[in-house]
Amino acid sequence: MNYTHYDYLELAPGATSNRIEAAYAALLERFQYGMTDAGQDLSGLVRMIHAAYAVLSDPEQRKAYDAQLSKEAAEADVELQSQLDAKALPGFTRVQQVPETLAASLPELAA
Repeated sequence: MNYTHYDYLELAPGATSNRIEAAYAALLERFQYGMTDAGQDLSGLVRMIHAAYAVLSDPEQRKAYDAQLSKEAAEADVELQSQLDAKALPGFTRVQQVPETLAASLPELAA
């Protein structure tokens, strides 16, 4: 799974700059020692949080990052739609294509 900078700061993409500041401060406080209670190293996560904050706190970088995310989302939508279209069942266009069980029940339904 690919995580975005918003995911690392636990924010929605439309977050305000004040919310970004608050989330960054809260996460740094939570991970200030770089270790969990069980001794798991969190330095990689803390680096990702710093990197996410660096991008999202700068309006120019954030605008470019949001544009990149939008482009990737549009490409993913196109790919998914093409896969769904390839797997779609063709519709019935002629009476001969209707399954026999359905064709047999049509007179009953019409009555």
